[in-house]
Amino acid sequence: MNRTPLYDAHCAAGAKLVDFAGWEMPIQYGGVIDEYHTVRTKAGLFDVSHMGRLFVSGSGSSPFVQRVTTNDISKLAVGQAQYSMVCNDRGGIKDDIFVYRTGEMEFLLCVNASNREKILEWLRRHHRAEDRCQIDDRSGSVAQIALQGPASRDILARVTANEIMTLKLHHACEGKVADIPCFIARTGYTGEPGYELNVPSQQAAELWKRLLDAGQHQGIKPAGLGARDLLRLEMGYLLYGNDIDEHTTPLEAGVEWAVSFQKGEFLGSAALLAQKQAGFQRRFIAFELLEKAVPRHGFKILDPSSSQPIGDVTSGNLSPRLQKGIGLGYVPPSYATPGASIAIDIRGKALPAVVVKPPFYKRPKSV
Repeated sequence: MNRTPLYDAHCAAGAKLVDFAGWEMPIQYGGVIDEYHTVRTKAGLFDVSHMGRLFVSGSGSSPFVQRVTTNDISKLAVGQAQYSMVCNDRGGIKDDIFVYRTGEMEFLLCVNASNREKILEWLRRHHRAEDRCQIDDRSGSVAQIALQGPASRDILARVTANEIMTLKLHHACEGKVADIPCFIARTGYTGEPGYELNVPSQQAAELWKRLLDAGQHQGIKPAGLGARDLLRLEMGYLLYGNDIDEHTTPLEAGVEWAVSFQKGEFLGSAALLAQKQAGFQRRFIAFELLEKAVPRHGFKILDPSSSQPIGDVTSGNLSPRLQKGIGLGYVPPSYATPGASIAIDIRGKALPAVVVKPPFYKRPKSV
């Protein structure tokens, strides 16, 4: 099983480690709910070094990345990032990714750990001699640490040059954190203010320790995958393998905004355009249970009148903030309008639910 450069730090902190996409990762330290609340109210530190970091560079890097992703990278200035997709020829999602423009002729593609090898092979398969760019997998040499929460900016300010503090959302820059060189991005997957720090692997443990020390007075704690899943669910963010896969298109998944037909052809564009013109068989929804219960991945979504199955729950849990069951899933378009009534089959009982517009959680304006 793979281990990140922070494995020893996790063990020293008493983390419960699990197999996640072939990586030995912390699911929790002191407790999932405590770590969740820490990120929502203070700051949490996540090890996301298992994510893949693929660099595309060279004079032809822009047209190549434009062709293999769904969003329009021509909108990115150096130091900007965007959410995007890599699709197969049928329009199915091979992975959801973040694309960072790190230079005039260089891009960083941050991909899911479970899909790194698949996406690397896909990029190389579609790389042509005339593309005039090269693809480098630097996942092993670069670690990634996510500092997330309302106190993240103040904590980073203690160990960082002032100019980094002016970073806007979905912007990034090179700099030093605690005198350690990093590629610093105002991105994250929690719904809270935060930063993702790409750091040389051999210096990751030192940076982890320095950030925990700097945030001690603000109540910073390491946080595991359990809290991360709760946080992203409350935002309605997609989880690959649960909410999306190669049999799901970005249009079905409700992320049309990450698909640009205006930019011209890209891998999967013909199939996606055909689906857009023909209409959808199913649509992605968010829902809240009207009774106290916990929906889970794989539970059936039912018609509220007949109790006949109409879809499946892809993600679900009890929201610590809302104290109600929330979930994501797919249903026929006629059931997908916010306010529509549905039911969830929980252990043979049809419990009433309502379709809502995500996110479930909205950060207070004062934060």
